[in-house]
This record gives sequence, C-alpha cells and structure tokens, in this order.
Amino acid sequence: MKIISKIKIHFVTYIIAIIIFFMGYFKLYITFMIILFIHELGHIIASTYFKWKIDKIIILPFGCLIKYKEYINRPIIEEFIISIMGIIFQIIFTLKINIYYNIIIIFFNMLPIYPLDGSKILNLLLNKISNFKLSYIITIYISYLVLFVLVLLIIVKKDILSLIIVIHLIINIKLEKNNIGNTFNKFYLERYLYKFKFKKRKLIKNINYMKRDYIHIIKNNNNYITEYEILRKMFDK
Repeated sequence: MKIISKIKIHFVTYIIAIIIFFMGYFKLYITFMIILFIHELGHIIASTYFKWKIDKIIILPFGCLIKYKEYINRPIIEEFIISIMGIIFQIIFTLKINIYYNIIIIFFNMLPIYPLDGSKILNLLLNKISNFKLSYIITIYISYLVLFVLVLLIIVKKDILSLIIVIHLIINIKLEKNNIGNTFNKFYLERYLYKFKFKKRKLIKNINYMKRDYIHIIKNNNNYITEYEILRKMFDK
C-alpha cells in the first residue's frame, strides 16, 4: 500500500493514451504498459532489497521515473543492479508476451538519454573511470546529442507520438541541467555531513576530482589534507 500511494501518473501519459485510443491501438498499448509494469517491478524489488527509500513513482508514456530519497553517495554497485534489474525482469517474465514490443522497450530504455536506464548505466560506468562531476556533465551532454539524432529521425518519419515523448525528454534533461549545481553541492555536502566509510582511497588535486566509492586525500602544495578538511572549509563559512 505504501508503494501504491507513491504512484503518480504524468499528464503526458494521459495524452498519449487518448491519442492511441482514437488510433485504435489501445489493446496493444495495454500490452505495452504491462511489459513496462514488470520492468519497473524489477527496479522496485532491487531498490527494496538494498533499502533505498522511494519518494515517488511517476508513470510516463515510455515507462516510470522512480524518484528516491537517497544519498548520491550510495555504492555504485547497488545503483547499477537497481538500474539493470528492470531489463532483467522484463526478459525473464514478459519476453513471450510480445517479443517485438519487448525489443522496442529494451532498445529505447537503453538509450543514453536522461532519465532512461541507459543514461544511468552510462553515468555509473563513467563514474568507475572518472570523477563524479565530469561523469555527470558527460552524461547530460550525451543525452542532448542522442536526442538531437532522434529528433532528426522523427522529423523525417513525421511521427507525432514519438515527437511528444521526445519533447518530454528534452524538458527533463533541461531541468536536470539547470539543477546541476545543486546536484554537485548535494554530493559534496553528503560527504561532509555523513563521513562515508569507503574502503578505497585516492590522491587527488582538488575536490572537483572526487569520485564515488572513494575517500580522498588532497595534495595542496607539499601538504596532504583529507577531503573532510576541505569540505569543512567549504561549508563552515
């Protein structure tokens, strides 16, 4: 019941459903939504296993957007498993329902466009090889690039439904980009307030090079100071 109370239907979902109804494809749309439900169930079960706190679940035309009340600094492996479990559940439980729809949903969901699963997985992989800040920026701009290609394809095909979905994605990415400063501050503030006990340590030049899953030592001229000391100066003003 707690999960059900967190579910919200986005108004764009209603618009798409009405258009599809008048086009005569409503039964196929229901099949599509059943597959998406199983997909999201995979995310929810994995989230519950790792004790991630779900804030709300927004039903969108292309799936669900699960918002969490969680630290950015949760272990990368946890977020990766949560992100990939949607597709795993979909393949296990719904592949026989409609293979064509499943392929479309898997392909679309794996596009590196925020907030699709593909963008989350891309960001997590980038976090393994680069710092948090750069990984996040690269993910946002790759989202824009892939969306630009999609818009060109949609214009050529004159697909109104796809255009509505893409416009919604563009708005989401724009909002995320505008909030990028708050995201970085949240990342640093969490590190300062909660003193995560990561096992791995890394020597870096400044806090812009901080990575997830690491405790950092910052080299300042010939001195070595902890990330906590730097963050304390940053937030205790």
